[in-house]
Amino acid sequence: MNLNERVIAIKSGGEMASAIVWRLYHARLRRIVILETAHPLAVRRTVSFCEAVHDGSCMVEDVRGVRIEGPEEIEAAWAAGDVPVLVDPEWRSLEVIRPDALVDAIIAKRNLGTSVHDAPLVVGLGPGFEAGKDAHLVVETNRGHDLGRIITAGMAAPNTGIPGTIGGFSKERVLRAPVPGKLVWDCSLGDQVKKGQILGRVDGSPVTAEISGLLRGQIRPNGHVPQGLKLGDIDPRGDIAYLHTISDKGRAIGGAVLECIMRAFN
Repeated sequence: MNLNERVIAIKSGGEMASAIVWRLYHARLRRIVILETAHPLAVRRTVSFCEAVHDGSCMVEDVRGVRIEGPEEIEAAWAAGDVPVLVDPEWRSLEVIRPDALVDAIIAKRNLGTSVHDAPLVVGLGPGFEAGKDAHLVVETNRGHDLGRIITAGMAAPNTGIPGTIGGFSKERVLRAPVPGKLVWDCSLGDQVKKGQILGRVDGSPVTAEISGLLRGQIRPNGHVPQGLKLGDIDPRGDIAYLHTISDKGRAIGGAVLECIMRAFN
């Protein structure tokens, strides 16, 4: 079987998963299907294929994702040059799809149910997977010297809980729910915001910008949110072009997953 005939299933259509899909698509591995939840909580929505769940279709840079209602619609989406996005939070369709490669890109910092037996090649991203036990290969997702490293034995670095540094800022650039409750935004994705500005409220408690910059990420206000949930991302560089483009981290991880597939099948 030629490499570009391999079927690849991706768990999640979030930012990092979408960067992987984009990289594989442009490497002409286009028999890809994304499995998502009914209510995705992507922060960087402009570069996340899970937006197709809400809108029916979406674009990540120059690649289109389309929502499908069942595995029987996958082939038609591929024929149209699109990436199908299927709501299947329990991954039951894997029994029908029977992928050659499965990539768990949920990045939940733990394994939510992926098994090394789910496909001939199973790749796990970040903490929670042990290469050779939970997955065949694990990709390091922690920013730094080893970002994108392919692990063949052992685990990725443990979750630090500290966001990567951009423009000299780390924790300050991430917006989190101060309390549990209903989320209401007073600003929009792509806005230029100022330090101290109230960007929204959760159950009446303000969500305040700790730095100035571009509101690069903002989850949809899907009703109730738990305390501490990541709600948004401020990019202190303030460049509007970054709103619609995949990050350096995403491109590194996407390249690593491409290498995993080539190692296994090429």
